[in-house]
Amino acid sequence: MNSNEELSAIIARDTIRDCLGRLARGEDRRDATLISGCFWGDAAVDFGIFTGTFDEYLAWVTPGSPSIPVTLHTLGQSLIELDDDRATVETHVTAYHRIDVGTEEHDVFLGGRYLDRMARREGQWRIAHRTMLYDWMRDLGVSVDWAQGLMGIPFLGAPTVGSANGDPSEAFFR
Repeated sequence: MNSNEELSAIIARDTIRDCLGRLARGEDRRDATLISGCFWGDAAVDFGIFTGTFDEYLAWVTPGSPSIPVTLHTLGQSLIELDDDRATVETHVTAYHRIDVGTEEHDVFLGGRYLDRMARREGQWRIAHRTMLYDWMRDLGVSVDWAQGLMGIPFLGAPTVGSANGDPSEAFFR
């Protein structure tokens, strides 16, 4: 591999990682525009609990389930195998979900891997097919009551607690 090919591979891998990061933020914020910029329109997804086309996925993930008011997807390492305008990508993910189970909310974590087949079209890398593999899950029980502050210390102003919509990060990125 010559230096131009090496530089092109570095740029491709960075662009792919950026796409995956934007997608995680889009899913956590239920932002259809961010999510749409990460998938090709003819993409397919398989999350085990949902399988379908990209349009069906977008309708499912936004605005999201009212019983899951908060999610946080944290991405780990990605193994990226490049093959011209195609890439095979495995990315580790740890995902937090606050789940309303009716009488209370629970904090649930799961770990797994995204298996993405990505394609570069007109210079853009996006997901053509995503499969989610689940490796573990842990229900931590009843969620903390943020009205009490953080570890018993009251918030000094408006709570700086994240939510799918309307938290301070929206203004931060405007």
